[in-house]
Amino acid sequence: MSSRLLFLSAAIPAIMAFTAPVSAAELKAVASFTVLADIVHQVGGDKVQVSTLVGPDGDPHEFEPTPANAKALKAADVVFVSGEGLEGWMDRLISASGFKGKPVVASEGVNTRTMDEDGKTVTDPHVWNSPVNVKVWVANIEKALSAADPADAATFKANAEAYSKKLDELNAYAHSKLDKIPQEQRKVLTSHDAFGYFGREYKVSFLAPLGVSTETEASAADVAKLIEQIKVEKVKTYFFENSNDPRLVKQVAKATGAKPGGELYVESLSKPKGPASTYEKMFRFNVDQMAAAMEKAS
Repeated sequence: MSSRLLFLSAAIPAIMAFTAPVSAAELKAVASFTVLADIVHQVGGDKVQVSTLVGPDGDPHEFEPTPANAKALKAADVVFVSGEGLEGWMDRLISASGFKGKPVVASEGVNTRTMDEDGKTVTDPHVWNSPVNVKVWVANIEKALSAADPADAATFKANAEAYSKKLDELNAYAHSKLDKIPQEQRKVLTSHDAFGYFGREYKVSFLAPLGVSTETEASAADVAKLIEQIKVEKVKTYFFENSNDPRLVKQVAKATGAKPGGELYVESLSKPKGPASTYEKMFRFNVDQMAAAMEKAS
């Protein structure tokens, strides 16, 4: 990661707000990236002003904070991170911003999975790609918002219960689309290994040239091994991701004959007018894209 982390950055991107302008009396919440910010907004409703540090189509692995991010963090009443190693830049940003609180780790309590990364066992941080895990987020967010604003605890509780039902519906939707596809066809090539929780929940095999983080680089030997594996397992479809460089996955696809299945939203929501402007839209969009590709693979 570049050493130009904070105040040497010339560009100051706008911080995406999830609510309309609110009064100074309302709770100010900052989330590390768009997916988490949307869930905070769903639980907080109109009682909480939510902003995100990493904007739409942004990569939370390679994010470089700016002075605007530091300012927003310092003014926050409560800060949310996903945790599990996703936001490696957050401690430095907190130190530079002067924020005195302790971030709420939304993923605390999730049944995490581990994976191999350059010979080391690491925790997969991409927990939100299963709505079962996002229900844990919702419970943690409700608890944190209620502690910060007890007067509105009943509202947060009602919002959390309503949104948890939506997450159950999303989970059921994914199973309805994917369970009917033969197991040998549930194989997908993506840019990096970010769909492990989705794969675990819906029995889909994902192959990727990059590991848990887009900051890593795939060696020529790793790419060659992946190409051979894809040929052996007859993976027929590849997807690129909205938040990172598609060139490597396209290179692998070209060598294997895999056909493009489109774009997936993995670590970031789309811009407001895009197909994945909320978590609910993002998840349904990804399920539909993958199911359509797998069905064609027969």
